Amino acid sequence: MGDAEVIEHFFGVYLLYCMNSKYRGRTYIGYTIDPCRRLKEHNAGKEHKGAWKTSNKGPWNMVLIIHGFPNMISALRFEWAWQHPHVSRRLKHVPKKKSRQNVFKFCLLVLSEMLKVGPWCRLPLTIRWLDYEFFEEYSTYISAPLHMPRCCGKILSQKIKKPPNNGVVNRMEIDEALIFCSICSLPLDETESVSCIKPNCLLVAHLICLANTFRKGNMILPVDGTCPACVTNVLWGDLIRKKVGCYGNLQEVSSSDDDY
Repeated sequence: MGDAEVIEHFFGVYLLYCMNSKYRGRTYIGYTIDPCRRLKEHNAGKEHKGAWKTSNKGPWNMVLIIHGFPNMISALRFEWAWQHPHVSRRLKHVPKKKSRQNVFKFCLLVLSEMLKVGPWCRLPLTIRWLDYEFFEEYSTYISAPLHMPRCCGKILSQKIKKPPNNGVVNRMEIDEALIFCSICSLPLDETESVSCIKPNCLLVAHLICLANTFRKGNMILPVDGTCPACVTNVLWGDLIRKKVGCYGNLQEVSSSDDDY
């Protein structure tokens, strides 16, 4: 499985599998920004920030995590729907679990259906298995859009490094170096700009200009497109997630606030 992959701006929804012989096969779905720390909390018990449903039933194994959500709210909505598929208005087509149906396999079935419907089918999500044995045995149980990669390996979340001066830019510096949109050639304010995810690409454009370039047919929001500058295919969700502060005005809500 190699070294752990370090990811910034991490929001993930995970699936736990109980390894205790007495409760073996039980599952738990949760949200985290730090998978390693969260697993330790679950195994430590509710007295150490673990969930009461997993307390004193360990050890638990975090076998699968879905990440790539643009923000906490998006991940929490996904978590809630995965936990309550028969209440979510987007998953009414999913058949109810049969009495003898394997709980873990049912969780994977629900996950597959979630990844096929909006808004989740348009997000740049990654399906990551954290346990190789589970990956080999169950990876084929999940079907997902082609733009969602599947992988197996450890992961480490890392806090986003703040820009110098806490992101405050000197007004004189802006006046001396005006930025122009690569698509419409009009002046561009940093707050409404978006850039390519490729490090060496020089694209800087209005968010709306690039969205119109990426949109196909009657799409309201694009899924992916070809960068006009470096001619690389990129996911719209990756571009938005890279844009600093684009979700800064959203309030944090609990996972049960929205019927998703």
